[in-house]
Amino acid sequence: MEGKKCRCAAVVLAAGAGKRMHSEVKKQFLQIKEKPVVYYSLKVFEESFVDEVVLVTSGDDIELCRKEIVEAYHFTKVKNIVAGGKERYHSVAAGLACLQEMDYVFIHDAARPMLTQNILDRAYECVKETGACVVGMPVKDTIKIANADGYINQTPDRNLVWMIQTPQVFEYQLIKEAYDRLIACEEELKSKGRNITDDAMVVESLTKHAVKLVEGSYENIKITTPDDLSIAERFLENI
Repeated sequence: MEGKKCRCAAVVLAAGAGKRMHSEVKKQFLQIKEKPVVYYSLKVFEESFVDEVVLVTSGDDIELCRKEIVEAYHFTKVKNIVAGGKERYHSVAAGLACLQEMDYVFIHDAARPMLTQNILDRAYECVKETGACVVGMPVKDTIKIANADGYINQTPDRNLVWMIQTPQVFEYQLIKEAYDRLIACEEELKSKGRNITDDAMVVESLTKHAVKLVEGSYENIKITTPDDLSIAERFLENI
């Protein structure tokens, strides 16, 4: 793609229920330093090289997102706010369907507010070289793989084990075609017990394209429990 500016989009996923937060407020709308969780990653994309953002939320929250987040904080790059689906991959597919004439797509969970420009830059350089990459970090602890009875089955080499984060970044045509195939065969995959938990799995399962790992940050945590809000607030105080 030499000789022309690559067009980049972001699909930001904010449709989760966040049941483990034990809160009536969905986790993406909980406050960190007087701003909603979803604000932080949208702000990073707004100030980045990314050209366009699609925000995926529940159908009931579209107007709330439009008025209280996108308009309130002047996020001009958010061009579409669309309803997600039952599973995460349905939400990603809905976001991808809004995009046209893009070269690369960053798929990011709004529940990861510690996204930075440096992470975006590393992922962008990697995807231009490889076509598919995911942000993550090497694990610090020894990992054990259990069997069905709860006994240790194997111990993988810690040097080869990564914690996977977002964004996960792909050539647009690659990820769009992979998701189209997934939606077309999702019942077959369910019948085989295949549980698709991230975008890399979609590419791994439905294409022959390899996915590269690129360094994110140990601070790029996912807000899952109430304690995570306090941790994220401490991280933000140091930025």
